[in-house]
Amino acid sequence: MSNAWTRTISGTCFVLLVLASLLINRWVFAAFEIFVLVTMMLEFYKMTMGEHYRYSRLFAILTGITLFALLFMVKGWPQYFTYRVTFIALLPLLTVMGGSLYTRDKSEFLRFANLYTGLLYLAVPVALSNLIVFRGGVFDGKLMLAFFIIIWSSDVGAYTFGMLLGKNGKKLFPSISPKKSWAGFWGGLLTAIGAALIMGGTNLLPYPWFHCVALAILMNIAGVYGDLFESQWKRVCEIKDSGSIIPGHGGMMDRFDSSLFAIPVGAVYMILAGIY
Repeated sequence: MSNAWTRTISGTCFVLLVLASLLINRWVFAAFEIFVLVTMMLEFYKMTMGEHYRYSRLFAILTGITLFALLFMVKGWPQYFTYRVTFIALLPLLTVMGGSLYTRDKSEFLRFANLYTGLLYLAVPVALSNLIVFRGGVFDGKLMLAFFIIIWSSDVGAYTFGMLLGKNGKKLFPSISPKKSWAGFWGGLLTAIGAALIMGGTNLLPYPWFHCVALAILMNIAGVYGDLFESQWKRVCEIKDSGSIIPGHGGMMDRFDSSLFAIPVGAVYMILAGIY
């Protein structure tokens, strides 16, 4: 019961922080996103690299922050900045690459590749979130909020249906995540579709119903893969949680694993469908 209360309180606080970052203003959004980005990259590098290459990790994190900040400027003030400025993010990245030549202990040098994996896996999706919350230089986090509601609804549905129907049923991907079941997958898909249709009806997701359904299906599938992808990393690294920053829930990566896949997929669909 104590753990349930801990999870409830910390989960509620987490949701409130996400809402604040999307509904108050661009500066709260930027501060929260950078905090999330730095925390996830620290978790990933600790998980995959141990205590190796600490200074190179700092430059990799600086690269991620720089990329986010540059896209924030481009989308927030398009009258002053163009996408050309994003090339500045290459400078700290080149420092990471060049600095690798000067590391004394190269016995674990293959771990160095995880620096670039962290940038592609974590920094790029977080930086690209600026493309979703800005239109014509105006900040509006409602679309991103709708994306999160689809993801959260999918998680709740998957957990509920999995607990009720999936304990003895066929598992979704037992070699990576033994607890995930097909019952949970279908339950998450149904709740995601339901949430998307409700948001379509209330204009939070202002698109025809078939686009809402398509978004829910694609984001649900992508979110499952995002969850499994992080689970694979944790299994290989032999850890249970990516961190402990959110009591009862684990690390920041544990909370955003689905989003890292689902939100980019949702954005790509909207672009290809011509509705964004």
